[in-house]
Amino acid sequence: MTYSQYKIHFKKQLLSIYDDSESSRLFDVFVQHLTGWNSIEIRNARDEDVTENIEEKLNSFLSELTTGKPYQQILGETEFYGLKFFVDEHVLIPRPETEELLELAIDKINKSGSHNKDLKILDIGTGSAIIPIVLKKRFPDAEVSAIDFSENALKTAQRNADFQQVEINFIHQDYLKANLTGVYDVIISNPPYIGIEEEGEIADSVKEFEPKMALFSPTSNALIFYEKIAEDCKSHLNENGLVFLEINQKLGKETLELFTNVLSEAELMRDLSGNERIVWGRK
Repeated sequence: MTYSQYKIHFKKQLLSIYDDSESSRLFDVFVQHLTGWNSIEIRNARDEDVTENIEEKLNSFLSELTTGKPYQQILGETEFYGLKFFVDEHVLIPRPETEELLELAIDKINKSGSHNKDLKILDIGTGSAIIPIVLKKRFPDAEVSAIDFSENALKTAQRNADFQQVEINFIHQDYLKANLTGVYDVIISNPPYIGIEEEGEIADSVKEFEPKMALFSPTSNALIFYEKIAEDCKSHLNENGLVFLEINQKLGKETLELFTNVLSEAELMRDLSGNERIVWGRK
């Protein structure tokens, strides 16, 4: 079977899950992963026969895809902010909105002049550690700490930090119950913010394959993490310190209000899709 013939078979098997363009993209992603070819080389190889070894692996990938499993988990890796990260069932798959959060944080830190000193940065609910690793790469002299409740997530986080050759101070902690220690120049977080009542709106593949504790608020109060972060900003954020939060788009104004009395400056921002997705501020 040639690559072009297998691609037709591949797309046919995924008709009920993905549209034509997405299944074509996924085919290229898997072929590139297995062969190392770029997109031009994949096109040029369309009339070549698929080797038995590669066909066997593509069949395995396809079998998992038909269950709705995200391709990033099938491969065990993904790209975020131009970097390779390992992902598994214990961590969320990185979303584009988090890149926007990081772009904003990097810009504001640079403009504040804070990057010229030894920054202390804290990431709350780190998951795979994409946020602290990108920030450590951008500000190598910074002291970066990251908290997570899940030991398994922290194992993945440490693996990513080792792969990217950066030093992050990982802390295994139930943030909602623990007393925060230390004072920071930057607090950043993408905590669980989906309300329990919103579960029906979330795609089945997300609920089935990604960790619920990283998606859903642990109580009926979807603002519980933000309430504690706002309280911690009083004693654990330096003067002129910065806060960056990814938020529930339905609770933008409510989240912003938590920080207006704590910070001298607080702003609600929309993402590239037009949704209220980020709250940032300065103490």
